[in-house]
Amino acid sequence: MRRKLFAANWKMNLTPSEGRSLLAALRAHLDPDAATLARDREVLVAPAFLAIPAAAQALAGSAIALGAQNMHFEAKGAFTGEVSAAMLRYFGVSHVIVGHSERRHLFGESDESVGRRAAAVAAARMTPIVCVGETAAQHDAGHTLEVVLRQLQHGLALIAPEQATTAVIAYEPVWAIGTGRTATPEQAQSVHGAIRSVLDDRFGNPVAAAIRILYGGSVTEENVDSLMAKPDIDGALVGGASLKADSFARIVRAKLQQG
Repeated sequence: MRRKLFAANWKMNLTPSEGRSLLAALRAHLDPDAATLARDREVLVAPAFLAIPAAAQALAGSAIALGAQNMHFEAKGAFTGEVSAAMLRYFGVSHVIVGHSERRHLFGESDESVGRRAAAVAAARMTPIVCVGETAAQHDAGHTLEVVLRQLQHGLALIAPEQATTAVIAYEPVWAIGTGRTATPEQAQSVHGAIRSVLDDRFGNPVAAAIRILYGGSVTEENVDSLMAKPDIDGALVGGASLKADSFARIVRAKLQQG
């Protein structure tokens, strides 16, 4: 069974001191059972860039991994406002979210740009979390798979098969992010299953079977267990609920499908 990954995306929230306080509270919840939890799940937090150094200090000695919310595909240069792989690796970042719907729709990141960022993350020996998902209009028009699978194709276009096993895909229906609406477990499983099938066609069964596919979109304490019961849902990319230690800790402790 694939180990579940529960990733906290803090977005543009929390100062460094607020982040330290949240992580101290989260560790108080999770550290006593860290060894048990580690058998079948991993935990990741992705702070805003300026909070990463403080988070790295707060996570010292913890099994909780440190992520980032974005990364440029060039190693250095005249790219105002961007950060490089080397900058993130300096602070121990191991995972990088690329192609989040807010980056696509608010900041104009293209499918091609997402693919280049994902490849740069993988080349830097970090794990790319490649986000895909459809808008409400696309969903209502019945274009979910067309949009999601196109984004998936571009997002992994430059990823070599030997790098793909460590990549993570996050399906985040845009209509469910921060809206309180959530895809039903059956809807999410249908899309995750289609993603798995495309991964199988692209990389072959052993690789496709190893790639984790997360669900993101108003994941809460109330719905996480039913989502995690589905065979192709391998964890969650959590936004708002990750800003409260008790809520995120409960999500991390989700009841997992056995077998």
